[in-house]
Amino acid sequence: MKIAVIGAGKWGEALHHSLTQKTKTYITSRTKRAMQDFIPLESALESEYLLIAIAAQSTREWLENSFVYKGQKILVASKGIDLATHRFLDDIYKEHIPEENLAFLSGPSFAKEVIDSLPTALVIASKSKETASLWADFFPDFIKIYISDDIKGVEVGGAYKNVIAIASGLCDGLHLGNNARAALITRGLAEITRFGMHFGALEETFLGLSGAGDLFLTASSEMSRNYRVGHALAQHKSLEEILEALGEVAEGVPTTRAIMAICEKEKIYAPIAQEVNAILDGRDPKKSLYRLLERNKEEEF
Repeated sequence: MKIAVIGAGKWGEALHHSLTQKTKTYITSRTKRAMQDFIPLESALESEYLLIAIAAQSTREWLENSFVYKGQKILVASKGIDLATHRFLDDIYKEHIPEENLAFLSGPSFAKEVIDSLPTALVIASKSKETASLWADFFPDFIKIYISDDIKGVEVGGAYKNVIAIASGLCDGLHLGNNARAALITRGLAEITRFGMHFGALEETFLGLSGAGDLFLTASSEMSRNYRVGHALAQHKSLEEILEALGEVAEGVPTTRAIMAICEKEKIYAPIAQEVNAILDGRDPKKSLYRLLERNKEEEF
């Protein structure tokens, strides 16, 4: 029984660290890295279990050009929506892997804290309870795993929270205060839930770890890349400058654009994503956030 992590970024490295506590685990990436247990991709694909932690926007191309399905059980640890096709990751993966061998990992988790072996709780979602349970058994004691069969809900929560995190960073960067941030995150959760339920997700999923839990963490900490993008946009820095300085993938940027395209097509009300998208396109951040506050009276639920 061999496990391999595909993707040697910070999150992939953190997951390798956690899995190797109980089971011999290898790691690989497109370019060779000087790190423990690193093996070539061809060797990694021979493993019985693959944990895939590559960027969401690279997923479709990687599956088409680099992946060979050999009956492996797959755990996807990426979060996002494909910008080119506006498709969810589970729909992309299902073209290459049977649903019974496919699972998705989400929940509030900064890579640094996982590497430091600090207590963490995550969700594994799969249509196969057996597959989810098999993966859950690989995780160490400092990571508590919960199991779900609501793949779409878990996936939407993990992707959309990055959009709200950009908005939250903007809010703090503009010094609008704790009240404003609390309101923004709360309405952000309502927006995520509305979007997810449109695609058949369960409402209760968004009150769990992959919904509220991941959102509260990502939208309230400078450790979040997407929060830092929003904070820098509030300082009137260009998006190109911000992403170059970040040096890491901020999935919330392409995910915002993908979500807006989906919402326009499906006629889903998404005011926060709409304003974040406008800011990414150059609208003044202060005007956008005040536009949210100045909307007409409406029912909370």
